[in-house]
Amino acid sequence: MKILCIHQNFPGQYKHLAPELVRLGHEVTALTPKVKKPTVWNGVKVIPYEIRGSSTRGIHPYLTDFETKVLRGVSCCNAALQLRQSGYEPDVILAHHGWGESLFLKDVWPEARLGLYCELYHLTTPEFIDFDPEFSKPASLSEAQRIRMKNLNNRMHEEVMDAGISPTGFQAGTFPERWQDRLTVAHDGIDTDLVVPNPDARLELEGGTVLTRDDEVITFINRNLEPYRGYHVFMRALPEILRRRPNAHVTLIGGDEVSYGAKAPGGKSWKQIYIDEVRGQIPDADWARVHFLGRVPYDRFLAMMQVSRVHVYLTYPFVLSWSLLEAMSAGCAILASDTAPVREALTEGETGWMVDFFDRDALVERLCTLLDDPDTRARLGAAARAHVRAHYDLRSHCLPRHVDWVTRLGEMRPRPPRD
Repeated sequence: MKILCIHQNFPGQYKHLAPELVRLGHEVTALTPKVKKPTVWNGVKVIPYEIRGSSTRGIHPYLTDFETKVLRGVSCCNAALQLRQSGYEPDVILAHHGWGESLFLKDVWPEARLGLYCELYHLTTPEFIDFDPEFSKPASLSEAQRIRMKNLNNRMHEEVMDAGISPTGFQAGTFPERWQDRLTVAHDGIDTDLVVPNPDARLELEGGTVLTRDDEVITFINRNLEPYRGYHVFMRALPEILRRRPNAHVTLIGGDEVSYGAKAPGGKSWKQIYIDEVRGQIPDADWARVHFLGRVPYDRFLAMMQVSRVHVYLTYPFVLSWSLLEAMSAGCAILASDTAPVREALTEGETGWMVDFFDRDALVERLCTLLDDPDTRARLGAAARAHVRAHYDLRSHCLPRHVDWVTRLGEMRPRPPRD
């Protein structure tokens, strides 16, 4: 088949799937604004396009998000038209539609089958918009209206999609009932042959400190350090953790920007806001045992997982982080928030421990208990790795399911642009 991949940050979720489709004999092309010149990546022909236009000044705030998606959709559509004029006709289009790029591609190629990566449908139930009272909007009605408007992109794609795929049941379950017969649940996959326990792992820090499995290392990871991933909860627990664990080192990976939710107030980063909040409670000698690594190359991320004695993972009811499953694959003992996406991947007492997202005292207590119990840590870590190997392994489980989904997509009768 001729397969076209659409992703604003290609390869993104197609990192493994696109090269595998090439290996199986398909002709794979990608459209993305990420590159400036045409290139070939792992057999995939990557073609750039430019996002043109800018947001309208003074537009109603409910429309700002959708206008941005329309601009991306039109820009991608124009690139697609150029491809069509050159004679290119894809059999299948694979798109992460979250940025709106694929809005109009069925108008260019109505006979192509459109398969969407369905990451999340924005819900207005209290579990979602009022989960964290600290950040709930005082005018909850307007917040619900804003979030409903964010789903315009989802709703328009529902009209044209032939099939969708979601990485977890929780994420698939956020989509309305009318989507469900077209959704397949299949995770992108964890390379469990790469992400392995390593008793000889070493993590070198600035200043010459080297952490190994002999050290008491507590790890915490966000793509960007922010409330959606519980950074504020972890930081507020940090003074007591450091007081009770005088030999522990705490290492944090994460950037200073925003991946989810709102920007931090006052022009600061969420990272700095919570450092400022707790720093006065932590003596300098203890603060020297806290290490912010920023964003790191994958080998450094892996080394941190492999020296971890307990990995703390906190999240709102939201998209499940790959880092949790990678930590499990590395054999970490996990202490995680008892929230819906976590419960799908982790079983309390079997593959990890869970605590209420907001209960800092329980977080500290269970963390210290786990740090004092090497037998339980070993049991949980081994069970966590076995679970990921059995259900999320890239080569034996997830990638074959994605390939099968693409094959079935290619065999479908294409739906009309409007149904």
